[in-house]
Amino acid sequence: MRPLASEGPLLLATRSRHKASEIRQILGAGIELVSLEDAGLEMAPEEHDIEAFDTFRENALAKAVHFHERSGLPVIADDSGICADALGGRPGVRSRRFSARADLDGADLDLANNLALIDALAHVNDADRTVRYVCAAALVHARSAAICAIGTAHGRLLAEPRGAGGFGYDPHFLLPGLGLTFAELDAPAKHRHSHRGIAFRALAVALR
Repeated sequence: MRPLASEGPLLLATRSRHKASEIRQILGAGIELVSLEDAGLEMAPEEHDIEAFDTFRENALAKAVHFHERSGLPVIADDSGICADALGGRPGVRSRRFSARADLDGADLDLANNLALIDALAHVNDADRTVRYVCAAALVHARSAAICAIGTAHGRLLAEPRGAGGFGYDPHFLLPGLGLTFAELDAPAKHRHSHRGIAFRALAVALR
């Protein structure tokens, strides 16, 4: 069976420029990706209700199925977030909306989410602020069963941000083995250690 990457472009189902950039870097130049905008798929109201499930895997697959049905193209998609052990795994799949600030977007929303998580962990000792980043990377293609790969990165949440790179919770996510946050790593180093890098490298086996 020929690899999927040899059969033409794959639709990258995200409207986040940060995610799109990282996924393209992780998968490399050998896999042709088309953005939703380039495919002419404008934002539709139903997109807000796609990620309604309780697991990253279900949300990633739902997103991939949705855009496969709209486009007819093979689709890759992801769902990701941060899980705090002291909060029973929250915010988890609600990471992007943890602050409940529907009026914010981009860097302003990231800041509000970080502050909300720090406040929720204010009663927890620094050593016990263990967190994990989780990414589910999904592939949906007309001639094969859906595939989903999971990547996890373990760390500790810092009360104060460090580093100017990354996005989301990256400035507060400390990798104990490196002594650096994801926001302090350059792109190649981040992809080696990140949840998204782990998940999409596993998915790339199916693509190639």
